[in-house]
Amino acid sequence: MIEIIPAIDIIEGKCVRLSQGDYNSKKIYNENPLEIAKQYEDAGIKRLHLVDLDGAKSKKIVNHKTLELIAKNTSLIVDFGGGLKTNDDLKVAFECGAKMITGGSIAVKDSQTFTEWLTIYGGDKIILGADVKDEKIAVTGWLEDSGLDMWQFISDYMTKGVTKVICTDISKDGMLQGPSTDLYVKMKSQFSGLYIIASGGISCINDVEILNEKGIDAVIIGKAIYENKISLKQLQAFV
Repeated sequence: MIEIIPAIDIIEGKCVRLSQGDYNSKKIYNENPLEIAKQYEDAGIKRLHLVDLDGAKSKKIVNHKTLELIAKNTSLIVDFGGGLKTNDDLKVAFECGAKMITGGSIAVKDSQTFTEWLTIYGGDKIILGADVKDEKIAVTGWLEDSGLDMWQFISDYMTKGVTKVICTDISKDGMLQGPSTDLYVKMKSQFSGLYIIASGGISCINDVEILNEKGIDAVIIGKAIYENKISLKQLQAFV
């Protein structure tokens, strides 16, 4: 059964969503992220993907207080990403209650540090964030194209201990036009043993059902929940 992972993206302590990573497309959905997190918990959901968009832009952890608030007041297993660049950032994230962290830009720009994190904490706690556009890796809150081939990028990190990857197709993210199912199926066939978390474009419960049928391990859902395209009741079938 596919694992359901709702997303909460944070700017200035508020729940927001962007379209295709464009900060100018910001839409605020709730001023209180804890309120949203509790709704997920009440629906029986176990996981949460929490993204510090301020952190991603400023290249350092910013919204750690929001992480701490959710971690202390819910039983959700939180993976946290956005702006984690140093050992101190990582320490703050774990001290504030993150059970896992997601590293995207740092895995591209500072491979040595990210590899050290993998060695110290292991692949269960350190998730690789592969933000993809035309099968190339994008970084810095999707503001830059690194030019790196996604297949080589993921393959290289699997040899260094990565066991989980969040793959976000930027062209799909926030657009409510369906996920890159073919891409995830190709990843599943190419990367044996990799826990693949699909992200971007989920528009309705049928999208989730198809990913489940294709054997994709987990899916991150954001805007579709906020926009009432998918209800928490519908998701309970997968919990």
